[in-house]
Amino acid sequence: MSVKNWIAAARPRTLPLSLASIILGSFLAAGSSVSTEHFSWTIALLAALTTIFLQVLSNFANDYGDAVSGKDTELRVGPRRAVATGDITKEAMMRGIIITSVLSLASGIWLLVIAFFGAGPKLFWFFLILGLLSIAAAIGYTNGKRPYGYAGFGDIAVLLFFGWVGVLGTYFLHTLSFSPILLLPATSVGLFATGVLNINNIRDIETDTLTGKRSIPARIGLPLAIRYHWGLLLAGMFCALAYSFLTSAPAVGYLYVLTFPLFVVNGRFVATHKRPAELNARLGQLALSTLLFVILFGLGQVLA
Repeated sequence: MSVKNWIAAARPRTLPLSLASIILGSFLAAGSSVSTEHFSWTIALLAALTTIFLQVLSNFANDYGDAVSGKDTELRVGPRRAVATGDITKEAMMRGIIITSVLSLASGIWLLVIAFFGAGPKLFWFFLILGLLSIAAAIGYTNGKRPYGYAGFGDIAVLLFFGWVGVLGTYFLHTLSFSPILLLPATSVGLFATGVLNINNIRDIETDTLTGKRSIPARIGLPLAIRYHWGLLLAGMFCALAYSFLTSAPAVGYLYVLTFPLFVVNGRFVATHKRPAELNARLGQLALSTLLFVILFGLGQVLA
């Protein structure tokens, strides 16, 4: 078991997508009128660190769960999995899951202590429970008696944690405030992140069907899964435009529109792909497109 195997199992290519919500929440806080005295680089960096630990935990847990349940087979066309291929033993991966769980919790508590120092215990305990739910969600996706990822509920979890919780939670940690209209950009990021999961599930639709993994594409079939993918991308763009329109954003606030062609290209490729393996590159392309969207959206907020 080499360091290279552990790095591969951590799937570093997934990290930019997991950081997108933290970056957007921090940008929104930096650009809001209430955050002049509250925006903190320490909070932004600790939130990013906690998210990285949670993402690695999720990747380790998924690798372990898919191998133990038999969902990973020789027919898989996605990236090589460590436990299923024997690169990392089940016992070692379980230790990795425990370690990353502890690191996630420790980093999260440190973040909450700094964010809510002097704000009272209620906020601390509320966000601590939210953090524990995040850890449970990361592990429970492919583990336990009834993994929700195998039942088709992964899309809801991604929208919730990569969108609403990530963006709005980060914004609140900075500003100790909440604005309902921020649900729009948070939903944009959540829908784009769900699109990444959907590409993964479209790629694996045949093997998932054979192994009993009931992802949304496996449930509705390829033609409807492609329409669903277009719906995620277009709805994400619409939410961003709706936010800019409702907040009377100046022209610079629409910088993110420059990324829209990237999402259209992604949708067209997914709709016209011939072989499942061709979709591997589209996963990274959509994740990076989402990150670029977040950066341009955030810059537009700050400059405006």
